[in-house]
Amino acid sequence: MLQQGTMSREPAGSYWEASVEAPRLDRQLMGNALFDVAVIGGGFAGLSAALKLAQAGVSVCVLEAEHVGYGASGRNGGFCCLGGTMLDGRQLIKRFGLEEARRFVAYQVAGINLVARRINDWGIDADCHSRGEIYLAHRPKDLVALKDDAAFLKESFGIKARILEKQNLQAEGYGGPGFHGGLHIPYGFALNPMKYVLALGDQVRKAGGMIFGKSPVTEFAPDGESWRLETEHGFVRAKKVVLAGNGYMRETVPKWIQGRTLPVMSSIQVTRPLSDDELAAQGWTADTMAADTRILLHYFRLLPDRRFLFGTRGGIFENASSLSAMQARARQDLEAMFPAWAHVETDFSWHGNVCLTRTLTPFVGAVPEMKGVYAAMGWHGSGIAMASLSGEKIAGLIVGALTPEDIPAPIRIPFRKFPLPAFRKLYLQGAYWLYGLRDR
Repeated sequence: MLQQGTMSREPAGSYWEASVEAPRLDRQLMGNALFDVAVIGGGFAGLSAALKLAQAGVSVCVLEAEHVGYGASGRNGGFCCLGGTMLDGRQLIKRFGLEEARRFVAYQVAGINLVARRINDWGIDADCHSRGEIYLAHRPKDLVALKDDAAFLKESFGIKARILEKQNLQAEGYGGPGFHGGLHIPYGFALNPMKYVLALGDQVRKAGGMIFGKSPVTEFAPDGESWRLETEHGFVRAKKVVLAGNGYMRETVPKWIQGRTLPVMSSIQVTRPLSDDELAAQGWTADTMAADTRILLHYFRLLPDRRFLFGTRGGIFENASSLSAMQARARQDLEAMFPAWAHVETDFSWHGNVCLTRTLTPFVGAVPEMKGVYAAMGWHGSGIAMASLSGEKIAGLIVGALTPEDIPAPIRIPFRKFPLPAFRKLYLQGAYWLYGLRDR
């Protein structure tokens, strides 16, 4: 049986960790406590829910297994962008209709705007850069598809995307032998996710919310009209609970979550700072967030200090040999895509969990048959904007300021169980082999 939330409790060894002072270690829960709302997970979604609730005068605590920013919120690539689902626009329209698909796209844009507003209002120096995001065709035929996508996005959602032909890439700083054109989306920006999530935790504390570190929830059961959440050294009783652990959520806390999500790994490498000559040799000088058109995509960007961040999808098993092989493949891919940097050392290398769902969409809403329990999870590798806004929306549902219909239809569908959930990772391995063939 797959057990989520059982990964090594060592630091990620990330560039983001090295860029900040050591995260604040909130005190561990000792004894028992009573709150109106208990939030499981100290990342973007959980902290956003806690902040909104605390600001509304609700007594709220966050139960975090390690510390704020330990999970995906402090390990990701720092792309605050559209996303959150593995369904494209056409699939969203087919499944939910044009109006609901448009609401969902507007929701994603609202998430980006929320993060930008918070960073500005809180005075965070989060190393923000990049105006929008570019998708680069890794095969000539993919540029044809990107051109169709540009027309579709404009017609269906009013998104004015821009096509770059292959001969124009170098002039705009997107140099690479394997790129055959690109599609630029004018929404989103890049940031240091650790600086943002730590500031979000500070805001929760300032608003009166309580954060307990080193306090993973081990049992979850009804207790009269409330819920009882057990930890190693105590328990919390709360009338309402928010599940916000994403790919780090324990499989049996609560049992409802078992078999309904699939954590897979994403790996990131960050090089040493590049010189002017090295940047010129490769022809990559743009600071735009970028990804290629592979199903098992690569995502990358030039950081403000001129290091290069390079991320990959595709890790499944979290043991020493698998992790070593995953990082080696990532380095090989970096050198193949950016051959002028084959000699450039990697200074940082780490990985984290991405949370997939059977519906290929997040879930933001009330958990069925568990009165008072809500979930905001399943970001499919694009959670900075989506999780931030969805945490606020969950708080709105809890205090009665919103109804379920205020949430776009694509993300208010509860998670369904995977078939034969004990074998999720095995049949995902088969899917990855197939995706690899299709990408080639």
